[in-house]
Amino acid sequence: MKKNINQRKMSSVALPFLPGNAPNRQLGKERFHKSQHFNHSSGLPMLVASEKPGIGGELLFGQMIKPKYSVFPKEQGRDLPSWVAFDKKILCFEAFFQEAVPEAQHETYRIRKCKIYFHLEDDTIQVVEPEYKNSGIPQGTFIHRQRVPLPPPNDDCFYNIYHFNINQQMVLYSRTFTVIDCDSFTRNFLTKLGVILNNPATVPDDPYSKHREEIEKSMKPLRPYERCDTLKQFLEHDGKVLRFNCLWDDTESMFADPRELTLHYHLGDDTIEIMEINPANSGRDTVPKFLRRSKVPKNLVPVKQPGQTTDRTVLNVIASARQQKRYMLDSLKTGAVHDEFYKDRDLTLGGEVNVWGRRVIITDCDDFTKDYYRSKYGIEDFTPVVYKAPPAPIPERRVPPYNGFGSEEDSLSYCHRLLPKPPQKDFHKFMERSDVINVLNFRAKMVTTNPDDMQRVFTISFFLSDDSISVFEQPKKNSGIVSGKFLKRGRVKKPGQELFKSEPSEYFKAQDLYVGATLCLSAVHFQVLDATEYTFSYMEQHAEEFPKANVGNILSKLRSLPEEKRSEIRAFLTLSDAGSTGFISYESLRGLLTGLGCGLSEHEVLVLGRSFSQRQQPEVDVGLMLAVAQDFLKKNHFEDFPHMDRAFRHCDQHKTGRLSTKETRTICKAVHLPLPEKLLASLLGKFADGDEIDYHALLAGINWLENNASPVLPEDRLKFVVDSGSNGDGAPVESVNFSRLLRDVFCSPSNGGDPTSATST
Repeated sequence: MKKNINQRKMSSVALPFLPGNAPNRQLGKERFHKSQHFNHSSGLPMLVASEKPGIGGELLFGQMIKPKYSVFPKEQGRDLPSWVAFDKKILCFEAFFQEAVPEAQHETYRIRKCKIYFHLEDDTIQVVEPEYKNSGIPQGTFIHRQRVPLPPPNDDCFYNIYHFNINQQMVLYSRTFTVIDCDSFTRNFLTKLGVILNNPATVPDDPYSKHREEIEKSMKPLRPYERCDTLKQFLEHDGKVLRFNCLWDDTESMFADPRELTLHYHLGDDTIEIMEINPANSGRDTVPKFLRRSKVPKNLVPVKQPGQTTDRTVLNVIASARQQKRYMLDSLKTGAVHDEFYKDRDLTLGGEVNVWGRRVIITDCDDFTKDYYRSKYGIEDFTPVVYKAPPAPIPERRVPPYNGFGSEEDSLSYCHRLLPKPPQKDFHKFMERSDVINVLNFRAKMVTTNPDDMQRVFTISFFLSDDSISVFEQPKKNSGIVSGKFLKRGRVKKPGQELFKSEPSEYFKAQDLYVGATLCLSAVHFQVLDATEYTFSYMEQHAEEFPKANVGNILSKLRSLPEEKRSEIRAFLTLSDAGSTGFISYESLRGLLTGLGCGLSEHEVLVLGRSFSQRQQPEVDVGLMLAVAQDFLKKNHFEDFPHMDRAFRHCDQHKTGRLSTKETRTICKAVHLPLPEKLLASLLGKFADGDEIDYHALLAGINWLENNASPVLPEDRLKFVVDSGSNGDGAPVESVNFSRLLRDVFCSPSNGGDPTSATST
């Protein structure tokens, strides 16, 4: 027992302060560097010696560092950091400070109110002074948002949330602010932190501010002025204007006449403006407005001077030398002047408006004005007032007869204007039909009794772009006649017209040329014998322009024949078909229709035979077709063959080198391949193997850059340009399906032959 007590006494004795007996804090320490005194902040070198710890990141003896964070340390604890938790949360305090005013007559000090904002996220403070009207003091932000240090000797620390309370003073940058109150959010926040808030204080009176309030109060009337609220009318009807046509009959004055006016009534403020309509060559000066926008009184009253009329009347009730003068307002408005102005209900058709002594009659209005009166007042009668006689008929402008100089159109332009212009051509027609293919060619002979001239063959060309005609004589060996151009290209007048006349002359048109027609060109008569296949096809495709090529008109003529001729036609056609095939020769049909006198021309008979004929389709040369296609692509400067190849390969997902006809046509249309529809369809048909097309072979055939073909003639191009329907092959008409003809014309098929077995191409 004694041994244990002795051990305890020995352990309680302190060891001497000798090396090895005291604990060393440097044991295990690895950092002994001295903190640097210079650093770069925002690109500027700065001295930061006082902001850094001493040796090895530890403070030296007596060294103190300002805290970098608020009372809520950054990233401390498990909750969110302060800059997130207190973002946009601000404490608001009401405060004031007293400012001395030296060398002033009416004030020795001034009380300035302000608001102190404390930002919880970073302990920054902002002081803002509200702006007062006519204060003469720069007001607004008094202290910008920043961390404010405490007054000395604690200026190394900053204000935090625990330094704020109500009814206390705070020194911000040597200026003493007295906090008097705060808002509800600030009060609740501080109460939850455990801060005991003082009672709110009051702001002491400012003598000069009180003096200014008394002056402003004395300037205000004891009774407010009456207010006429027109804002609702302005908001509902702003921009809406009623438009009336008016007449001012000023004929009673000297050198005066009726004046046409336009009256605008603005619904937004019941004002009226009037503009005058000056006709051409009236001799009057044009003014902007007849009456500026204003209210128009109903009764003519003299214009009052400024201040003559007021909204309220002031009565002098008591006026004595001992007492001050006292006034009161006239609440009964006994001296008020009431002027009546024109409203929308006063403006009616046929009514009169007194415009400052001028009698203006309302004659008409626009559609918006009619709808407004119809919806608001239920008016339905808007008959305009007729105030002027109907205009006199314009006399016919007679044109002098043609004098023989120049063309008729050029001479006529001198009659229309003093400085004539050249006659205008139909530009749209010229651009649509200016191609070489828009030429109708006919074969004709000369109508004469001279046997030498009867053997001459001519080609009459009609150009659809400008309705011009040229005649070319075909060469003939050993004829003794110089062939070539017989009539140069130009418009040709129809014969039998007077030369010197006022009416324009008639010229030959495309409808006047057909097989069997007789033409008089430059005093020479020609008879049209035949036409090219393109001419027949063009006239049949545009049957609405060429009545002679309209199959419907021809069938109507045959249906209108008497019953005797119709029976004779049936009997002849039945007897002509000995083999009961349903077909007869074209010459037999032509002789029948010509002999019966059906009123059909040679061209109509030929068109009828072409419509019901059977011809063999000639085989088309693939090489010629590719040469024509390359000619079209070359003239249109199409060189985008690599793009077509990429498009074909993109659609060929299985890499077979073949695509369907529909996909191939779609790609050709997508790249804008400049080929006619008939030529493109023929090419796709030639390269098609079933429903698939070898696009490599198609591209190689039309690529004129790598595989250039020989040149082609214009006649070869025409074969693939015009879609001549069922008879566009160029083959002559040999046999006619008369059974189908009888069925379409007389609605009764013949007994010989089966009509359904007949085909027409």
